[in-house]
Amino acid sequence: MPLISESFYQRPKWLFSGHLETIYPALFRQVALQEPERERITTEDDDFLDLDWYKKGNSRLVVLSHGLEGNSTRPYMLGMAREFLQKGFDVLSWNYRGCSEELNQKVIFYHSGATYDLDAVVRHAAKNYSELFLIGFSLGGNLSLKFLGEKKLSVQKNKKKQSLFLFRWTLQVPVKRSPQGKISFTPNAF
Repeated sequence: MPLISESFYQRPKWLFSGHLETIYPALFRQVALQEPERERITTEDDDFLDLDWYKKGNSRLVVLSHGLEGNSTRPYMLGMAREFLQKGFDVLSWNYRGCSEELNQKVIFYHSGATYDLDAVVRHAAKNYSELFLIGFSLGGNLSLKFLGEKKLSVQKNKKKQSLFLFRWTLQVPVKRSPQGKISFTPNAF
C-alpha cells in the first residue's frame, strides 16, 4: 500500500492543532445511526465478547476494532459504521474485554498483542460473508495487523478476505540502516 506523501486536507482554522482535532470530535461529534443488534458470544476461556451488528443483508462485512479505552459506541466507530453501511457493507463493531457495559468474568483484559479475541470474532462472523474487511483505530489497527500476520496462511488460502487499516497514531521506534542495507530496530532506546 503506498504511503501518502502529499495531502490536500486543510483543517479548519479554529482547530489549529492536532490536539484540538482529536478532542473536539470526541466531545461534540454526534452520529445518527440505527440501533445495533447486540450479540454476546462466548470465548474459548468461557468469558464473553459483546458484538454490535449493523446488518442490511449484504455479502460484505467490515469488522471495526476500536482504540485504547474506546468501545463500539464512540463517535469515530459510529461514523465509520455509518459510512460503510451507506456503501453497501454490513458492519460488526466489537468491544474488547472490559469495554462494553459490563465487566468480564475472567481477570483478563485486552492489550496490544492479544489477538485471540479478534480471532474469535472473525471466525464467528466470517461464516455468512463472501468478503471480510478489518478496520482498526490505533490499538485496533495494531491488533488487526498482528492478527493478519499470525493468520497469514489461512488468509491466503481464503482469498475472499481483504484488509484495510486506519491508524490514528504510530509507535515510533528508532531505526538504523547498516551499510549493507539491513534494518535494525531499537525498541528500548527511548
